[in-house]
Amino acid sequence: MSKPVPGPRPQRAAARERPEKWHRPPMRIESNECISCDACIAACPPSLGAVFRRDGGLVIFPELCSGCGLCTGPTCPVDCIQEDPDWSPTSQDLWPLALGPADPYTDPETRLTLDRVRRW
Repeated sequence: MSKPVPGPRPQRAAARERPEKWHRPPMRIESNECISCDACIAACPPSLGAVFRRDGGLVIFPELCSGCGLCTGPTCPVDCIQEDPDWSPTSQDLWPLALGPADPYTDPETRLTLDRVRRW
C-alpha cells in the first residue's frame, strides 16, 4: 500500500479531474456487497476525501481517490472495495456532495463522528 498523495482537495474537486501523477487506479465500492458501515469514509485521509454517503449507500469519487488502499483490507469488514482500472467519471449529480454541507471531510461534526467509527 502506498501513502496517500497530499494535495489541494478543493482544487481537485472544482476541476473534477484526476491528477495525472496518480498512477494507481482509483478504488470502487461494490454497492451490492456494501453494508454502509462508514469505515471507508473514516479511513480515507481528509486530504483526499474521496468517499461519500449517498442515497442507497456509499460511493468513491475516482477523481479524488489516489488509489492508496487505506479503505480496503482490514478496514472494510465485507471486503467490497476493489481497484477500478476502468473507472468512469463521477456523475454530475453527485458532485454537490463534495465540498457541500454533506461533505464528511469538511464538516467538523461529521469528522468527529467518523473518528469514532469502529475499526473492524
